[in-house]
Amino acid sequence: MRQKNPVTNPDFLLSNDAAKELYTVAAEQPIYDYHCHLPPQEIAQDKQWENLADVWLAGDHYKWRALRAAGVSEKYITGSATAYEKFLAFAETMPRLLRNPLWHWSHLELSRVFGINEVLNTSSAQRIWDEANTQLSKISARTLLKRFRVAAIGTTDDPCDSLAHHSQIAKSDLGTRVYPTFRPDKALAADDSEVFHTWIQRLERSTGTPCQDFGSFLEAIASRHSFFHDLGSRISDHGLEQCFGRGGTRDQAAKVYDTARRGELISDEALQAYRGYMMVYFGELDAKRKWTKQLHLGALRNTNSRGGLQLGADAGYDSIGDFQQVGLLVEYLDELDKRESLPKMVLYNLNPSDNYAIAAACGNFQGDGIAGKIQYGSGWWFLDQLDGMRWQINTLSQIGLLSNFVGMLTDSRSFLSYPRHEYFRRLLCNLLGNDIEQGLLPDDLSVMKNMIRCVSYQNAVNFFEMAPGEV
Repeated sequence: MRQKNPVTNPDFLLSNDAAKELYTVAAEQPIYDYHCHLPPQEIAQDKQWENLADVWLAGDHYKWRALRAAGVSEKYITGSATAYEKFLAFAETMPRLLRNPLWHWSHLELSRVFGINEVLNTSSAQRIWDEANTQLSKISARTLLKRFRVAAIGTTDDPCDSLAHHSQIAKSDLGTRVYPTFRPDKALAADDSEVFHTWIQRLERSTGTPCQDFGSFLEAIASRHSFFHDLGSRISDHGLEQCFGRGGTRDQAAKVYDTARRGELISDEALQAYRGYMMVYFGELDAKRKWTKQLHLGALRNTNSRGGLQLGADAGYDSIGDFQQVGLLVEYLDELDKRESLPKMVLYNLNPSDNYAIAAACGNFQGDGIAGKIQYGSGWWFLDQLDGMRWQINTLSQIGLLSNFVGMLTDSRSFLSYPRHEYFRRLLCNLLGNDIEQGLLPDDLSVMKNMIRCVSYQNAVNFFEMAPGEV
């Protein structure tokens, strides 16, 4: 059906009767957002926003990249322009975003959050700005979580974080359960003296343990892992260009630690051994406490030196890397498995050329009576759009078991991103509906509806073992 704003069509992305019926089940499911970057402080304080630019454009590197590609001056992206001028620049750019996922995402957010079904462009900008800002006076972080029926959230947290905001949220009447995620990336930064020293000082303060040697360093990390566990966390995360294989010995890692503490140069080979040892150690910590480990693999970060100096990290200057993934990943999984310390995992690859290889690698380490113990993760970052999600679903279907999939996540810093779960669910229902209509799957909607229910929500609840709230 042709419409000016397709996201307002109740059958958006649903091209057949089977898909439409399946989506009635998907739409009923709460959201289990097991990985995101929402600031827990903003949930604890029930943040409100001054205007639409504040909640919608600030910090959104997807939009920043699109605006730069459209030739918009940085003044109107991250610079000194007023909030309305930045919003207007985005509105003026919207007609040029056709077939970019931002067009769908933006209009889904306007429609589902504000009930605004008008297409955003120059002529509608002032009306949309005024209406959204009027509504924002009654919208907050917690009202959005309630509106989208978000049952659980996994934030992304440094091991040295106090988790005070998580504790505050846990004592509140918020229906959404908010869990910290243990992300110790800076423990691997032995080659960056300033970052490494600063992080160790934070670790010492948070544990009260002087990290004078490698053994005390490991003990301090284990202490923080235990602290996260006591606050309900059952999940860790690592952002890596690639894995480090089986890792070096403890003696090799200790030598690198001592060298880094002295601020001396570390060879690439020694750094690889240290990082590999640490990743095995993190895996053992997770396995001991029956956590799930996430690996986000393949981002090529901070590629624009000038932009990085002006704006810092996470400003839209990252891209897809072409690192060799599978050999080192399999070595890492095998090393943990040999030690009987392989935790549940979710593996996300950023380069779609790795899809089949990584999905196949997951299959090598299934078992222990756990359905989908090693998960082939959702389309991530540059791949959480229609093609990327479709590729991931089809790869998993052909190489593994789609029925075990833990489903979509937002991986977002924005409270307005929850319609992306709807986007994923509509696509999933349409793929399965098409297969039914073409005679590729049985016309047994009771079986298919149960699969939709599980992939949309229940599989994640069962897999991560972090209880959802009542929403």
